[in-house]
Amino acid sequence: QVELVESGGGLVQAGGSLTLSCAASRIQLSINDMGWYRQAPGKQRELVARILSAGSTNYADSVKGRFTISRDNAKNTVYLQMSSLKPEDTGVYYCGAYVLNYWGKGTLVTVSS
Repeated sequence: QVELVESGGGLVQAGGSLTLSCAASRIQLSINDMGWYRQAPGKQRELVARILSAGSTNYADSVKGRFTISRDNAKNTVYLQMSSLKPEDTGVYYCGAYVLNYWGKGTLVTVSS
């Protein structure tokens, strides 16, 4: 059974940084398009960043220049480096092999003002 496990969330002050990790089992991340999504309280889940199997990346406009998605093929892990965090970045962050519809359970990021 495919498993994606997010970690690295927590409470941080505005302007701070966090790095999220998504460790995968029974799925090879290097050949799959992967994404980080987030869901803020009372809002729909939205795409934050994605990295395609070929390595190209794209980002939501709201996080461009502040977030970086990357992949470590040897560790079969995808990362999301987040800096200059804002209160509006608060939410549950999910890692997903979205084409195959595999998702982790999420990790909570709370940014205080």
